[in-house]
Amino acid sequence: MSRGQELERLVGDLSRALEAARRLGLSTTVYLLSMALVEVREALDAASDGGDDDGAA
Repeated sequence: MSRGQELERLVGDLSRALEAARRLGLSTTVYLLSMALVEVREALDAASDGGDDDGAA
């Protein structure tokens, strides 16, 4: 499995966990999962662009 595929899978896992946390009313968990999802999506975008990330996280 490629890095891009692993990141896509992680985006899906985080999205499902985020929705479950929302349903349960876990606001701190929702925030943390949202931040993690942003980071993984940025990494996925960088991987899709050929890895030309400037290192900013």
